[in-house]
Amino acid sequence: MEITINTPALLFPAITLLMLAYTTRFLALANLIRSLHTKFNEENENKTVVIAQLKNLRIRIKLIKLMQTFGVFSIFLCVLSMFFIYINYQVWAQVIFGFSLLVFLISLALSLTEINISTKALEFELSDIEDQFN
Repeated sequence: MEITINTPALLFPAITLLMLAYTTRFLALANLIRSLHTKFNEENENKTVVIAQLKNLRIRIKLIKLMQTFGVFSIFLCVLSMFFIYINYQVWAQVIFGFSLLVFLISLALSLTEINISTKALEFELSDIEDQFN
């Protein structure tokens, strides 16, 4: 299979939009951490929910960092693949492009994991609200 310079370039919009989504998630997480910090300092009751959320957020921060790292590395490998196509090293271009796709898949898998963890954080909030009504 021979790839052209357009093949790796096809991933650019997808990776760029994904990185934007990751950054948005990170900013939302940062705002949540700030609000939890304020809540923790103001309220003396039910700190167990806040502490559980903080543990959850720490894991999510690490995952988002890894997601962004693998996303950037995927772009880097795409550009490197394009360079090898440009200098007519088709075999290297194909191998590097394959690694780029693999790294992109890892980034997506990490994103899915982070989404699952974030739903657990929402469950903490819901259980806290439910406990106050019972």
